[in-house]
Amino acid sequence: MAAELILEFEGVTTVEYDAVNKELGIDPATGEGDWPDGMLVHSAGLSSNGNFVVTEVWDSMEHQEAFMHDRLGEALVKGGISGPPFSVTWIELISHLNLEA
Repeated sequence: MAAELILEFEGVTTVEYDAVNKELGIDPATGEGDWPDGMLVHSAGLSSNGNFVVTEVWDSMEHQEAFMHDRLGEALVKGGISGPPFSVTWIELISHLNLEA
């Protein structure tokens, strides 16, 4: 079954988010670009307390780890995010539905 990843960042804005996506060659607004293998869902936004939150669903943790190692780590730095998220939560999903499909 799929796994959900929730990342929370302090001090990150849409400016850094857009810069990271540009480095990755992906466009979250249109869905176009070089999205990583195994990513099923990607959402991002500001929480009520001002933290930047990224939520993703992956077909496996291994696919996310490969993406982090091969592409995302470098793109984060180039996009202006120098530190790790202050919170990382993995959820082993027992259910995952896409109601818009």
